[in-house]
Amino acid sequence: MRRRDFIASVAATAMVWPVASHAQQARPIRKIGVLLNYLSGDLEGQARMRAFATAMRNLGWIEGENLQTEIRFAGDEADRYPRYAKELVEAAPDLIVASASPSVEALQGLTHNVPVVFVNVIDPVGAGFVKSLARPSGNMTGFTVFEYSISGKWLELLKELTPGLKRVAVVRDPSLAAGIGQFAVIQSLASSTSEMELTALDPRDREIERGLTEFAGEPGGGMIITASSSASTRRQQLLSLALRYRLPTVCPLRFYLVDGGLAAYGPDIPAIYSRAADYVDRILKGARPADLPVQAPTRYELVINSKAAKALALSVPASLLARADEVIE
Repeated sequence: MRRRDFIASVAATAMVWPVASHAQQARPIRKIGVLLNYLSGDLEGQARMRAFATAMRNLGWIEGENLQTEIRFAGDEADRYPRYAKELVEAAPDLIVASASPSVEALQGLTHNVPVVFVNVIDPVGAGFVKSLARPSGNMTGFTVFEYSISGKWLELLKELTPGLKRVAVVRDPSLAAGIGQFAVIQSLASSTSEMELTALDPRDREIERGLTEFAGEPGGGMIITASSSASTRRQQLLSLALRYRLPTVCPLRFYLVDGGLAAYGPDIPAIYSRAADYVDRILKGARPADLPVQAPTRYELVINSKAAKALALSVPASLLARADEVIE
């Protein structure tokens, strides 16, 4: 999608890109690209871009005055990532912001010169995007979303919420190193703590509805949705099925709960996009990506959706409610 289409689409959501006349320009216009793993109409994608744009304005970068932003929305369509990455690189930007691993991977194969600030990546070292977190090397640096160990907490949370839990459907993307890593942690914890049966499901599988239907045919089940672009863009379908089959579902991030998830434990993603603006600012002012260490989230949130709990006829333990950073009524 072209930048002009994006501006039209977000106007309805009160996202305003300040524009100043050429006569008012005090500095040369710098050009950045953004490759996002959402469609333009996705509310979560819009929230992330609002957070980024606001932080950029606070740092003095005003769209149309000293900044030009080209945005592409891949929507987790595999063929769009390389095509849009190529378009952005050929536009000769000063920098590209890449959201999630598929965006970074597409850019990695096209340029070693354009600085890339990635956001919402789980394992940049394992994926080969950087040599180390402290010393990224190359043209890339950015912000991780969490460590693999967080995946074990999702299983612990699901067990605490669901008395008699014996079976867990784990939605993970097996095409990504991060999907394999998250599932491995859950699998290790399940085998070490109890006789827990795990069923792995691919969010990109067109037969996932049939898979969940078969899984829900036996009692004692729940679901964990691990973090991936494919699960995120299909979250409404996944959570609709979870509610239909009365499967308590723990999610990696808060925004899943808007669509019916029971609980989430993870970082504040729009806040990470705000932090990414600082790296963009520093690189535009001369810093090298190789000299900027990859940063982890500074805070994790436990969020409980009491409305979903009622729909599932679950009683959330008082101790868990007391620990929650937010309870959605």
